[in-house]
Order: sequence, then structure tokens, then C-alpha cells
Amino acid sequence: MGRKYIDCREFPSANNCTVAISADGEDELLEAAVQHAVAVHQHQDTPELRTQLKTLFKDGPPPA
Repeated sequence: MGRKYIDCREFPSANNCTVAISADGEDELLEAAVQHAVAVHQHQDTPELRTQLKTLFKDGPPPA
């Protein structure tokens, strides 16, 4: 499995978040993305959030 990432810059938010998170594994990326979504964007850690976040993962490193 190669590197994957999720990038908040691709999704408009009230606080104009510019965080990109990457990891070598989906499980590690999911945990980091959930922590970020809860702490910064005030989402609830639910199965639905986790499923949605997984659909937003992209292959490779995040763009600069």
C-alpha cells in the first residue's frame, strides 16, 4: 500500500482550514483525520464520519 492523504483545502470550511494529513496506511490516516475533524471542525466521531472520510482519501503525497 502506498502513501495516502486527505486535504482540507479541497473542502470549504468556516475556518478556511489548510491542513493536509498523510500516512502510509489507511488506518493511521483515518485515526488522524478523525481526530482533526473532531478537534478542529467540531464533528462527532461516528461510523458515518469515518465512512465519509475514507471516501476522501487520495493516493500519493498531498500537493504543496
